[in-house]
Amino acid sequence: MASQSIFERIGGRDAVDAVVSDFYDRVLDDPVLEPYFEETDMDQLRSHQAQFISAVAGGPVDYDGDEMQTAHEGMGITEDAFANVATHLEAALQENGVPDDDVEAILTEVAAMEDDIVET
Repeated sequence: MASQSIFERIGGRDAVDAVVSDFYDRVLDDPVLEPYFEETDMDQLRSHQAQFISAVAGGPVDYDGDEMQTAHEGMGITEDAFANVATHLEAALQENGVPDDDVEAILTEVAAMEDDIVET
């Protein structure tokens, strides 16, 4: 069982899609984060987020979105906004039955990208 990727353990693409859907429901309901997404093609963003989470979780998916710094450049993302996103991702992962160790592993990968996303 330990040889399975997180992607496989959590249920593959269907599970990732459920997490992404739940995640963006939370994000778009957050008054701090909602303004960041006003001009965003949410279908495209959801697709990229599913690819990203799948790739981070060791799934057979290549992330084809922009590099994190390029994708978020000029958005003025604050540390507080980044923290809110991480909180919503954690809640969506937990709500969708992802084991705590796997939640922690995914959040560690996301946290490693903070410097590329947050504008100082």
